Amino acid sequence: MAKTEFTEIEKKILHIVQANLPDSATPYADIAKEVGTDEETVLNLLQLMKDEGTIRRFGASLKHQKAGFNHNAMVAWVVDEDIIDGIGKIAAKHTLISHCYHRPTTHPEWKYNLFTMIHGRHEDEYMEVVEELRNATELDEFAVLTSLKELKKTSMTYF
Repeated sequence: MAKTEFTEIEKKILHIVQANLPDSATPYADIAKEVGTDEETVLNLLQLMKDEGTIRRFGASLKHQKAGFNHNAMVAWVVDEDIIDGIGKIAAKHTLISHCYHRPTTHPEWKYNLFTMIHGRHEDEYMEVVEELRNATELDEFAVLTSLKELKKTSMTYF
């Protein structure tokens, strides 16, 4: 069973690791010092939560705009439900696709049920990915949704 109750020190640790880790050769020791514990406690908590599945992934997040990936599009696809898992796996393997979701259709005029977020350095690059997916999957019904403006983009903070 996953851990659901946290001590005050554990909450402080989790609060810190939800943001940027200290820019240091010893980030976990730095976190430990900041919250008044030892590095082993920090590492044990994170490993326990990873093992239990509470933390799904622990790694670096690239700010794609700063890395030159300034063009992106959410592409909505119409996929038969009986093949959607296979199509989703094909899409998810592509390196320029950061998100791939299966969502139920909820409105008769919106028939799209698979969504891929594609990032590129220019519009042609993400459209090349769309063409690659079309060729690999034989899907022809899709809508390319581009952003006009980013209004909010944050990660969830739990503690």
